[in-house]
Amino acid sequence: MKYWLLKTEPNEWSWKNQIESGIKGSVWDGVRNYQARNNLKKMKLEDQFFFYHTGDEKKIVGIGKVIKEFFPDKKDKTGRFGSIMVRSQKSLKVPVSLNDIKNQSLLAHLSLLKQSRLSVMPIDSKSWKIICKMGRIT
Repeated sequence: MKYWLLKTEPNEWSWKNQIESGIKGSVWDGVRNYQARNNLKKMKLEDQFFFYHTGDEKKIVGIGKVIKEFFPDKKDKTGRFGSIMVRSQKSLKVPVSLNDIKNQSLLAHLSLLKQSRLSVMPIDSKSWKIICKMGRIT
């Protein structure tokens, strides 16, 4: 299993929306960056991801998992981009802010800090554990 971080504007699709989508999950679409698309393609069934609110919030608020691998994005007329299906798993007991991550030297290598506009990025297992601990997830 691999770990990821998916970013979204909470006014477009929030953690609350994700939770409300229930067991059937929801489509993760609208990615229009080639590097992010390539990361979506690498995501496999049962891979887990951090759900990150962008905009004014800038924080990780939940954990989800992939329930359907890469398929064409119906909204993309060019046929270049795709989607996945995701489901919520659990909320972080304490959201982990971007500032919290910046202040943790062991996380300085993350794409979240180096490529701030990238919406789909890998998270290594060591960083995953650190962030889960910060969010009080065991």
